Amino acid sequence: MAQIQVTVAGKSYPLACAEGDEERLYKLAAYIDSKTNDLTDKLGHVNETRLILMAAVLIADELHESLEGKGHDGLLGGLTEDDMAAVLNEVAGEVEGIADQLTKA
Repeated sequence: MAQIQVTVAGKSYPLACAEGDEERLYKLAAYIDSKTNDLTDKLGHVNETRLILMAAVLIADELHESLEGKGHDGLLGGLTEDDMAAVLNEVAGEVEGIADQLTKA
């Protein structure tokens, strides 16, 4: 298991990931950081927890639009129920891991 440090909203967080997934996790954290920076630019100072929640909602909205395909088959058209369940379980595990890291920070 690899251990990396990511920065979101000006704060550094240690995260564990599978060997070889470091670059992917850095990119994902950088995307979250860009969302928090955009929100801070628009809203000014916001409580850290609220800021990360707002960024998560924006990202979830982007994902929802992508999955809906905006009137097309989108990503959902090619997924079976088992595929969807596997994806949701993986995402849930990732979110729980991040939440655990945030509570320890």
